[in-house]
Order: sequence, then C-alpha cells, then structure tokens
Amino acid sequence: MHDNYNQDLLMELVQARQFRRLREILVEMNEVDIADFLEELEVNQEILVFRLLPKELAAEVFSYLEDIEDQEKLIGALSDRELREVLNELYLDDTVDLIEDMPANLVDRILRNTDASTRNQINRLLNYPKDSAGSIMTTEFVYLHPDSTVEQSFARIRKVGLDKETVYTCYVTKNRVLLGVVTVKRLLLSTYETKISDIMETNVLSVTTHEDKEEVAQMFSKYDLSALPVVDSDSRLVGIITFDDAMDVMEEEATEDIEKMAAILPTDKPYFQTGVIETWKHRIPWLLLLMISATFTGTILGFFEEALAANAALTLFIPMLMDTGGNSGGQASVTIIRAMSLGDVEFADWLRVIWKELRVSILCALTLGTVVFGKVMAVDQKSPTVALVVALTIFFTIVIAKLIGCTLPMLAKRLGFDPAVMASPFITTIVDALSLLVYFAIATRILAI
Repeated sequence: MHDNYNQDLLMELVQARQFRRLREILVEMNEVDIADFLEELEVNQEILVFRLLPKELAAEVFSYLEDIEDQEKLIGALSDRELREVLNELYLDDTVDLIEDMPANLVDRILRNTDASTRNQINRLLNYPKDSAGSIMTTEFVYLHPDSTVEQSFARIRKVGLDKETVYTCYVTKNRVLLGVVTVKRLLLSTYETKISDIMETNVLSVTTHEDKEEVAQMFSKYDLSALPVVDSDSRLVGIITFDDAMDVMEEEATEDIEKMAAILPTDKPYFQTGVIETWKHRIPWLLLLMISATFTGTILGFFEEALAANAALTLFIPMLMDTGGNSGGQASVTIIRAMSLGDVEFADWLRVIWKELRVSILCALTLGTVVFGKVMAVDQKSPTVALVVALTIFFTIVIAKLIGCTLPMLAKRLGFDPAVMASPFITTIVDALSLLVYFAIATRILAI
C-alpha cells in the first residue's frame, strides 16, 4: 500500500474492533488503497468497515472495487438509504458500468434507488452499442453559454461543478449545439467582463456517439487530451469521455488482444475470479481448432513417408524448420497488429507493408540460411546437398511466413474481424504446413527421392 499505514496495522484494528481509530486512518488514505484493503477482508468485516467511511469517500471506494462479487455483497448488505447515498455520489458512467455487470435483481434495486432523471440517463447510456463512444461517456460535464461573461461562468462552475466529472475543461453550447471549448486556466487569465465567445476555442475535436470506443481511446494518446466531447448527428453535445475512461478501454482492448494472440477466448474477469470450468471453456475451443488444423501437418508427413524413409536425416530438421517459420510469422503479425492498433497502418497500406516485409524477410532468410548451412555441415555432419536443402527451405519458409504474418491481420481487419485472432497460434499452424510442403518439394528435387 502507498499510504503510511500498512495493511497489517489496519487488519489488527479490525480484529481488535478499534473502529474509531480505523476510521481516522481510512479517511486520510487514498480511495484506491482502501478498496484494495476491503477486498482482503471477510464479507462481514468488509461491510462493517465500508459503513465507517463518509458517504463521498464510500462512493469513490465503491467504484474502485475490482471484484464484482464484493460490489454485489455490499449492495445486498446496504439499506436503501445507504445505497441511495452511495449512488448519489457515484458519477453516472461509473453507475452504468456497475449496472452492466450486475444480476437483474440487483439492477432493479439500484434503479429503484435512483431518481427519475438519473434513471432516464442511465437507460439512455445503456442503449448505446457496447463498443461505442456513447457507452463509455458521462453526461456530467460543465457547459457554458457563449454570451456569458467570465464572472457569470465562474458563478455557474461553483454552482454545478461539484457533481461534475471534470471542471477543468468547459464546453460552450447554444441550444445544446457544441460551439467551442474553454479551459479554467483561460478563464482565470481573463478579465471578469470578457465574454466566453471571445476566448473560447472554436476548433473543437469531438466524436459521435456511435464511434468505436477503441478508436476514441487512441485519440486521447494521439492528441494528448484530458477529455473529449461526444455529439449526436445534429452536433448537439450529449456527453464527454474523460482520460480515465479512455485508459480503461485501452487496458480492456490490450488484455483482449493478448488473450486472442494466446489462443484464449477473451474474458473481462481477473485471473483469480475466473473459475476453473470457466477458464477451461475459454481455452478449449481454440485448442480444439488448432489441434484439428494441425492434423494437416500430419497428413503432409504421411504423404511424404517414403521420402523420409529414403533419407531419414531429413526428419532431424523438421522441428527446427517449423519453429523458425512460426517464429518468423509471429514476429511480422505482432508488429503489424500493434501498428494497426496505434493507427500507423491501414489496409490501404498493404502494398507498402508487403514491400517492406519482403525486404526484411530476405535479409533474415539469407542470414539464417547461411548460418544453418554451416551448422548442418559442421555440427550435424551431413552432406552438402542435405545442408543445401535445409538452407533453401529455411530461406523460403521465412519469406513466406513473414508475408503471411503481415497480410493476414490486415485482411482480417478488412473483413471485420479482430486482427489479434490472426496472431501467433493461427499463423504458426498455417506456416507449419507450408514449411513442410516447401521442405519436401525442395528435397525431392535436389535429393531425387
């Protein structure tokens, strides 16, 4: 923990039921650290300690609880009055995130304990597609009128700012249409009589409600944003996305890509909160698919059984050839997937990508081909013809693997699939089969078998 008080001390205070001292310490701590501490407690202790927190702090801590089961237990234990207090202090987007993960009975209870206006906003946000900008935005932002003065604007910020997600960036609207943006810094440096229309920035970067949330998150990094306005089809401001929401999307997408690249169906649960059966369900489909597709390599080996019998030395180099091909394809695919996720590469760049990867693959193939030729001759002590077969196979396998590795992710994205699906496991299976075909095609020609 990052505070001056360690977890052992807090645990001792809980065990000794010294709740007054415990509360004094908790109110001085960071809400993230308090959430971490609560997740280490037994259920009855967790509920007891949570009730010690002031309502504003309790809401913050509640939003940082990573274990959905902890949130469910707390909601079940809180009275309607206590639940209303927590919900009133939660930002709207956090409430929506909470509802999306809750069972129906708890969702009903949460909605019953919110006012009609908040309930309508929650339902509207829940109706946006899951991967859209609308699904991660908040409707709690500060908007100013272009004809207001700086003095009037400060009065408005003081009046409404406490319940808003951010007050550092204020949006200028007229009849809800987004006209511009002004920062509190600019307001502070202007005279009280200045009109907002004279100091607002009119070239405002915005997104629509149905824009893909991953692309929106990338904009935060690209343009160094702290918040981004979301507008509807009529350019009316309907919400904002803040930096912390964008970071959550980036983490979620990165986790999903890593799982797909490792041949695992994505899950949004932490490792220890995912049961054995659920983990098995996420892993077994890809393993079955890859196992079935890998039978192609067995079929190829069976087809060339006589060639292998005629020259048993060829068998020794099959694992090396297949591993090298898979590794080469994996390098290219991961590089291209990352470039696409950062917006550096689009499908329209496919010719440039292939041209670059072709040159890289030839250099890699020449280097490894030369090394493997010497290795087969000196270490394995095989004939020059066998060394030539292995070296040529390495050369063509690397070139083919890298071209496949760079094109399949782009093709997947073009067809509407996640490029991460085309990462190492899938490409390795394809390259394994192709490397064997290349190997035996070269061997039968040079060794006349």
